[in-house]
Amino acid sequence: MATSKGVENPESRFSAVLASAARLPGVRIHREEYLRKALARYCSEGEIRRAIEETPAAAGISLDVLDKAANDSINYEAAKASALSAAAGIPGFIALPATVPADTAQYFGHMLRIAQKLAYLYSWPDLFSDDSDDLDDATKGVLTLFFGVMFGTQSANAAVGKVAGMMSKQVAKKLPQKALTQGVIYPIVKKVAGYLGVQMTKQTFAKSVSKAIPIVGAVVSGGLTLATYLPMAKRLKKHLSSLELTKPAHRVVEEEVMDGEVVEERESFPTIPEQHDADDTAVEVQKPHSS
Repeated sequence: MATSKGVENPESRFSAVLASAARLPGVRIHREEYLRKALARYCSEGEIRRAIEETPAAAGISLDVLDKAANDSINYEAAKASALSAAAGIPGFIALPATVPADTAQYFGHMLRIAQKLAYLYSWPDLFSDDSDDLDDATKGVLTLFFGVMFGTQSANAAVGKVAGMMSKQVAKKLPQKALTQGVIYPIVKKVAGYLGVQMTKQTFAKSVSKAIPIVGAVVSGGLTLATYLPMAKRLKKHLSSLELTKPAHRVVEEEVMDGEVVEERESFPTIPEQHDADDTAVEVQKPHSS
């Protein structure tokens, strides 16, 4: 009984999908490799090395440069996500039981990929610092909040800003574990996860309908993914680029982060517009051409 109730719970549903997507091949981004590749076109070797050892902000890399690198990554991930979604729509109605769950997983996988890439460009620490297949609670909390920002929830915006403020003030290299798992930010994480579980169900239904007709479904599904994924990724980029962590004055040292003050607990979960920001997540279920 407890299990079935948990499955029906939107918060549990979202958390389960997030954890599953994080285990998919190719979803986790290696921070050092990514920063080196993303900044190679725009920065000197010295700037890149310092960005990796500390942060892009500590390396003095301008927001204009970071925004260009971020746009490159957003366009790349959006193209992959929509291509995989279109491929999943080719078989049509008869394959829906198999293609819709796979498409949902790969979509969330690509949301995770762009969330990590944007975080590393805008001076967040490594979100997957160990080799474990499971997400630790602090990482799960931050990723949930990132997804909330993508979906336009004001409470997620406030919570992400608060976490960034804690790390900025303490010049820390790690996520504030206690604040994310026990403090005042934790209830917001739970509420955002519940909201995302509801939105995820709506998107899954929309994708099911779009895939019902062979070939035509592929075009509609791919277009729907592109129309949602791009705005969502850009929303996260805009928010992360505006936070204190991006300021060049902040240098990184190994130090524990203390709990911060209260995050505003006002909840604002707006209805997602029809033409949304980024249908996120296309995972490397079938690895497309590399880039």
